[in-house]
Amino acid sequence: MEKVLIIGANGNIGRILSENLANHSDYSPVAMIREKSQENYFESKGISTVIADLEENFEHALQNIDKVIFAAGSGSKTGKDKTDLVDKQGAIKSVDYSIKHGIRKFVMLSSRGAENAEKADETMQHYLLAKKAADEYLKATNLPYAIVRPGSLTDGPYTGKIKVADIFNEKGSISRADVAAVLIHMLDHGIDGKQVFEILEGKVEIADAIRLFLKTGQSVT
Repeated sequence: MEKVLIIGANGNIGRILSENLANHSDYSPVAMIREKSQENYFESKGISTVIADLEENFEHALQNIDKVIFAAGSGSKTGKDKTDLVDKQGAIKSVDYSIKHGIRKFVMLSSRGAENAEKADETMQHYLLAKKAADEYLKATNLPYAIVRPGSLTDGPYTGKIKVADIFNEKGSISRADVAAVLIHMLDHGIDGKQVFEILEGKVEIADAIRLFLKTGQSVT
């Protein structure tokens, strides 16, 4: 069973990831948390934790880890400095530590619009530029990776169905539960193809949508 470090485990998607991986036959989650007060939530569900601060040196969190999901985010209420510290620098440090510790796959939760961040409106541009910088840094390494870029996040139910594209020319949303399922699916080291894509809610089963997209390079809607 592979150990998966969830960076950003105490966030909304991070908690879903932790619980889903705890019930997975192939993976065992390790929740990276910032405060000791956050331990009870995870330990009550039988989920291992490691206390580490994304803004400091957190290399110790990567010890004995097989794969990583980066699901951290600075949040909409923080300033540009915090966005740089978490979404850009924190992600880049995560990649560097992963390389050093021989991580088998790195799954990055990015954001729709990161590919063309320079064209984003002023309210989102700095955030998307930070995401893009982290994505490009990861792509330039030899780490096996997947970069998942969801649309607007909702608290809707898990559907298990999505649509996938390099870049969507439409607005759309997707539930956090479905995003978490895609991130877990992309942990599979055997998945081949260009593993950078945007996702929205759709009508095609997750595994089928991703397989078709990676095989053909065409949008799956």
